[in-house]
Amino acid sequence: MTSLATRKTQLEARLADLRGRLAGIEAELDSHHSADWEELATEREGDEVLEGMGVSGQQEIRRIEAALQRLAEDEYGTCVRCGAKISEERLDALPYTPFCRNCAS
Repeated sequence: MTSLATRKTQLEARLADLRGRLAGIEAELDSHHSADWEELATEREGDEVLEGMGVSGQQEIRRIEAALQRLAEDEYGTCVRCGAKISEERLDALPYTPFCRNCAS
């Protein structure tokens, strides 16, 4: 069984990693100012991929922040929908999940 302190450390580490990646994505998106139309088109295609990664990262950040809030309120590991205990296996796979297996499906 993973302790709550370990879960918190894992969540905080992932949060820091995501914030760093998002900062890198933002810097990359801001750096493109090519005057060449072909190069600009190629950069724009890459920007769309980066923007998608950024949106996905922001969503995961919100989930992690919510999980950290549940930890602070001593509600972590309890399904927000039905109140059942979330299995260790599920928390190992998705440490920020607010739902037990039954409510998630």
